[in-house]
Amino acid sequence: PAAAKAPVKKNPKVANVSVQLEMKALWDEFNQLGTEMIVTKAGRRMFPTFQVKIFGMDPMADYMLLMDFVPVDDKRYRYAFHSSSWLVAGKADPATPGRVHYHPDSPAKGAQWMKQIVSFDKLKLTNNLLDDNGHIILNSMHRYQPRFHVVYVDPRKDSEKYAEENFKTFVFEETRFTAVTAYQNHRITQLKIASNPFAKGFRDCDPEDWPRNHRPGALPLMSAFARSRNPVSSPAHQNGTEKDGAEGRRDYEREAAGGTPLHGDAAHQQLMSRPLHHHPYKYPPAAAYDHYLGAKSRPAPYPLPGIRGHTYHHHHHHHHMNAAAAAAAAAANMYSSAGAPANYDYGPR
Repeated sequence: PAAAKAPVKKNPKVANVSVQLEMKALWDEFNQLGTEMIVTKAGRRMFPTFQVKIFGMDPMADYMLLMDFVPVDDKRYRYAFHSSSWLVAGKADPATPGRVHYHPDSPAKGAQWMKQIVSFDKLKLTNNLLDDNGHIILNSMHRYQPRFHVVYVDPRKDSEKYAEENFKTFVFEETRFTAVTAYQNHRITQLKIASNPFAKGFRDCDPEDWPRNHRPGALPLMSAFARSRNPVSSPAHQNGTEKDGAEGRRDYEREAAGGTPLHGDAAHQQLMSRPLHHHPYKYPPAAAYDHYLGAKSRPAPYPLPGIRGHTYHHHHHHHHMNAAAAAAAAAANMYSSAGAPANYDYGPR
């Protein structure tokens, strides 16, 4: 192909935006072990939650925030329990429908986005190719890189023309993960249980009391994290915290009730060099979570089908949404022509 297109000069409204990943120490800890994220038919939240602090927006301008997930490579993986390592198992399965997840507070003023940690705690991952809840669809046993996009909502009538210059993309490589239907690496299981406030049902004691060799990687970071503030839900919706808490617990208790097994199979149990035998997970009695399981899951908080090809309609902000959809589609398609992600330019850090 001819020389690559000159990089688009970004609109000053996004050019100066910078983003800091929250809970970076925890992401690093997971990344060193090889992060795994559960995908289920119903959709599962990520842990750690993707959270950022944003700087440099125009306080008075409107912005939409969104995320998408791109394959890290064109391979499918399997986990070899005997060597505790991931191996390439073959070519990737056909790509899943490319979707984006808008932060439900979008659009909002720069001032609002900058005044608090922005938390993508409504985002759910599914392996259901026919999902109609707007969840992010991923192939299990494939590796993904989350991307975060800031889209300036351009009030100009012909804003679609400027879609390319109205967004800025941020990629934090430490947030990469393998999508799985059950955790493969038992150290990931342990670190999730130890650091996720909603995994309480699986703990039978304070991680501080775990035998030394049973702490995930015996990492001091973990206890530091356990004591640090952990914004579970975006502060903007303090009243949502109870409901979200219930939903987070419901996800975990559904596993406890025998949904997705935490470790794949019996073979895994035998092959684990240090079985967790003296660590039986205590499940709460069924009655304790009947009222969660009884409650139907809430509908997705955003009416979003796949964005490519659709514009995103909303009962208000019609024009804005279409402009933003154009910019989002531009963001989503930015690298797709190449197909092979080997040459992603992982934008500003």
